[in-house]
Amino acid sequence: MRIVFLGAPGSGKGTQSQRLVERHGIPQVSTGDLLRAHVRDGTALGLMAKAVMDAGKLVDDATILGMVRERLARPDAARGFILDGFPRTIPQADGLEAMLAGIGSPLDAVVLFNVDSAQLARRIAGRRSCQDCGRVFNIHTAPPGTSPPCVPCGDQPRLLQRPDDNEATVSKRLAVYEEQTRPLVDYYRAKGLLREIDADADVEVVTGMVEKALAV
Repeated sequence: MRIVFLGAPGSGKGTQSQRLVERHGIPQVSTGDLLRAHVRDGTALGLMAKAVMDAGKLVDDATILGMVRERLARPDAARGFILDGFPRTIPQADGLEAMLAGIGSPLDAVVLFNVDSAQLARRIAGRRSCQDCGRVFNIHTAPPGTSPPCVPCGDQPRLLQRPDDNEATVSKRLAVYEEQTRPLVDYYRAKGLLREIDADADVEVVTGMVEKALAV
């Protein structure tokens, strides 16, 4: 199962990726997580990436593709993977296609998460991550202490808002998505890989739609 999750920031890609990881035992590969790991470790790339992400911009394609290639070479990705929010541009998609063809692992499907723009802004502003394990929560739908808890860390996870999830950057990030990432919808539709779902629904309902889309 080799999948790309495509959709605007806040459309639920991360949440549904986590659910598929638990159900199917394949890794979620998030370029944002990879970049943040470099930021956390204080590498030269991490310092550059932090400045770029805080400004709501995209890191260069060669760096992103190199990081993804390295991640997919790990043993846990041998049975498949979920690319969460990557590719983000047509050149990245072309580069990814060539890379996957070279290792004999072409994509099986691309799932598009459709959500109304007003709801997206609300979701992004309410998004929080567990400081201990990275699991994603939302203060509007799953505040700490309510079901579902953060399984690895207990009923009261230590939640943190990412710097690029504040309201000041939301509009810019959505504009970047519309300009640079939205064209991937037609790109993957033309290749017969696109599966569209209405992601403006309860988490469990969306999970069911994702599973159904991948079974096609």
